[in-house]
Amino acid sequence: MAFSFLKRVKVRLQFTGWLQYIPTLILASIFLIIATLFWLLGPKVVAYFPFFIGLLLLAISVFDICTVKLKLHPKESLPHKRNDEMNIFDLMRLRRSCRSFQNRKITLEHHSELIEYVQSSSGLPNCALIGKHPIRIEYVDASLTVWPVVGAQEFLVAIAPSEYSRLAVIDVGRCLQKIVMHATLMGLATCWIGPGADHKSIISHLGDHYNPTEDHIICVCAVGYKSNYIPLLVRFINFLFHRRIPLSSLFFSDSQFKEPLNVSIKPFKRFGRCYEICQWAPSSFNSQTTRCIGVLDRNGEKQENSNEDESRLVRFDFYQNIESHFYAPVALGIWCANWEIGCEALGIKGHFSVLTAEEKRENDEKHHSQLPRYDVSWILEQ
Repeated sequence: MAFSFLKRVKVRLQFTGWLQYIPTLILASIFLIIATLFWLLGPKVVAYFPFFIGLLLLAISVFDICTVKLKLHPKESLPHKRNDEMNIFDLMRLRRSCRSFQNRKITLEHHSELIEYVQSSSGLPNCALIGKHPIRIEYVDASLTVWPVVGAQEFLVAIAPSEYSRLAVIDVGRCLQKIVMHATLMGLATCWIGPGADHKSIISHLGDHYNPTEDHIICVCAVGYKSNYIPLLVRFINFLFHRRIPLSSLFFSDSQFKEPLNVSIKPFKRFGRCYEICQWAPSSFNSQTTRCIGVLDRNGEKQENSNEDESRLVRFDFYQNIESHFYAPVALGIWCANWEIGCEALGIKGHFSVLTAEEKRENDEKHHSQLPRYDVSWILEQ
């Protein structure tokens, strides 16, 4: 019962916009209580340290509530710099999730460019779908109920058919990521939001653009201008999520996922920073659930004994390492987008395709039931 009550309180605070501030207030109170106990029961000199920590946290809490929650701060300036001249790999590394947005709408110029790109990128031909089910990206001009993002007033909502299709979810991640990268090029800030989005709030603002019998909301993406006023808890989340597991745990040369792919030797080194931008691709809770195998046309040969003359690289197979119907496939789709963008920048031609177990030369049981689970391949075009 107590756990259920706390969960309800947490959800209530989360979707009323107070959860970003309450933990800091609680922590401040704990330090002040400890300081009081030391002052009354122990050596008074010991009480000074927790007292000043508690006082500092209390001051930060009040500042965050006034500047972010109540929006009592000077008007922030617009970012004036676009990133059109930036190397695509540097641009993709530049992009980070923004969890605190300015209290303003994007300019009419930015809005027009963004919507035009959204309309051209959420389907054929600019984002040829991997699956057969249509997806779409809806723009919502409203402050949706989301967490932990604060201040966002405009969102992109990714919608797939209500009948579940794994490839449609992957297509959502792939197409929306391309939109996110174009927004980054424009100088806009973005943040993917999955579990932290209140679907009732989203559906109410979509209105006639959402059919509950035919549509399913996969995720949303906040769009706007980054604010310098960020709650302490959100700063901590930003710090916590800014980490990545090494390439050796993401890319492999064998189907057992035991031999790390040596990306510095032929024929793999030609893909350069494509590995890096996949490593830094966003994922729900920064869980990094995607894995990849580089496949040569000579099965079973040791990677260290291969070279471009003896063994020809034919494809990269993308997997997910957990059972997930939505968030892991979205993350895999984001990987696909980053890989595709990187290969295009390097002039390497290829396409995505879903291979059968026979085409992959695997038994059917392994193809469908084991983790990591296969989803899609990027086929190199010679």
